[in-house]
Amino acid sequence: MRLMPLPKRVLQCGRLSLDLSQPHVMGILNVTPDSFSDGGKHNEKDQAVSYALQMLADGATVIDVGGESTRPGASVVDIEEEICRVVPVVEALSKYDVIISIDTSQPQVMRAAAQAGAHIWNDVRALTRPQALETAAELNIPVIIMHMRGEPTTMNNLNQYNDVTTEVIKELQLRVNEALTAGVKPENIMIDPGFGFAKNAQQNLKLLNEFYKLNDMGYPILSALSRKRFIGEALGGVDAQSRAVGSVAAHLFSIQQGACMVRSHDVKVMSEAIKVWNAMNNLGV
Repeated sequence: MRLMPLPKRVLQCGRLSLDLSQPHVMGILNVTPDSFSDGGKHNEKDQAVSYALQMLADGATVIDVGGESTRPGASVVDIEEEICRVVPVVEALSKYDVIISIDTSQPQVMRAAAQAGAHIWNDVRALTRPQALETAAELNIPVIIMHMRGEPTTMNNLNQYNDVTTEVIKELQLRVNEALTAGVKPENIMIDPGFGFAKNAQQNLKLLNEFYKLNDMGYPILSALSRKRFIGEALGGVDAQSRAVGSVAAHLFSIQQGACMVRSHDVKVMSEAIKVWNAMNNLGV
């Protein structure tokens, strides 16, 4: 039985809407050459669109398009290059009834993607780039605010916590407050605790074990731990391609504690796991 029932809430995404009272799968579409798990696989537009449609067929309800890797030590991508990577894919996907998320921290990229048909801003830097807050308020679209300290090049040196869960919630709340002050509507805010970002393996596991505490913030929660290094470490040091089952198990544990969306590389198996999960929870026992 689910420990934390999901509240009845609808996320409005342009003319489309997302019922957050049931867990959803966000399929990962990296149009990058250097992402840690699937870099270089979907660089071409036709390849990317074909893969996105396959993820939809496999059960994804959101496609998250990313044009810049945020793996530890990743290099920064020029804004124009990032736009060139993501916008043609968004334009092609916008012809279908699909909710499109953009994994970017650049307000210029998000603005161009929104004009091309994107619906959700997924920002690992929590709207800290110049003009990001103002852009989020102006675009009036859902935004996912994620916890991270520093940058991908520095975050592994910033994982000092007295209590990781308490401090993640406190720091997330500060970013949410900044967004609200800038004019972002409360109904447009989702949060993400940022598994793997400025957190070591033990801190990630503790955060997962106490995931339910994030519900006190009162916002829908995204769990994004697919194929992360701490999953591999828990499995004895396996590589990214061998972490699907471990990722599904961890994602289900976060759903049990209130996550309404999981960001996954392995959409088919994740969707099937959620179907079984929902069947169990619909027994009424």
